[in-house]
Amino acid sequence: QGRKMSKSLGNGVDPLEIIDKYGADALRFSLATGVAPGGDTRFIEEKVESARNFINKIWNASRFVLMNSEGKDFKKLEDIRLTYADKWILSRLNNVVKEVTINLNKYEIGLAAARLYDFVWSEFCDWYIEMSKTMLYSEDKKQHNHAIAMLAYVLTQILKLLHPFIPFVTEEIYSKFAPKGSVLMVQEWPSYNKHRVFRKEEAQFEGLREIISSIRNLRNE
Repeated sequence: QGRKMSKSLGNGVDPLEIIDKYGADALRFSLATGVAPGGDTRFIEEKVESARNFINKIWNASRFVLMNSEGKDFKKLEDIRLTYADKWILSRLNNVVKEVTINLNKYEIGLAAARLYDFVWSEFCDWYIEMSKTMLYSEDKKQHNHAIAMLAYVLTQILKLLHPFIPFVTEEIYSKFAPKGSVLMVQEWPSYNKHRVFRKEEAQFEGLREIISSIRNLRNE
């Protein structure tokens, strides 16, 4: 109601009740987004619900990758002949690693969380996973293994970047495909790699995205 939480006013929110309803990670992520250093933030339950939906999106995407990778060995990135879509997602991931690391070093937690939200939802889930399905469902084993290796790599980097925000869910997902005894919490933080920047391919793929988005909009209209 536009006031600060106060015992005397009786307008506090019990975090345990919110956690029971939405989960601890959803509460953490909702409090991390939309905040600036030193500023106040308004508590809105719908924001926690939105964070839970985001976590469900990650969970379902991870389950999709795990279902298709069961019993398979992942290729190393160096052994893969990258497609345009692969180069695009690697370039975008590189940008995210750089920006999120800078944001966190400056304690700009809200900016880091928002950047990860956009990348995971819009670029990885809505675009890259969909673009990978042609190779994933191919009868050609090489193509299938290629798609799985790329999806597993990008997903692993995403889990590392999201771990400070949503530690419980990311650790649980990581445990499903990581080597036995490996713990996400102690893994090395992703670092910017100038050899995985493909500006030309990234720009071309962005052009393709715009065309596809325009066609979808026309179809909807």
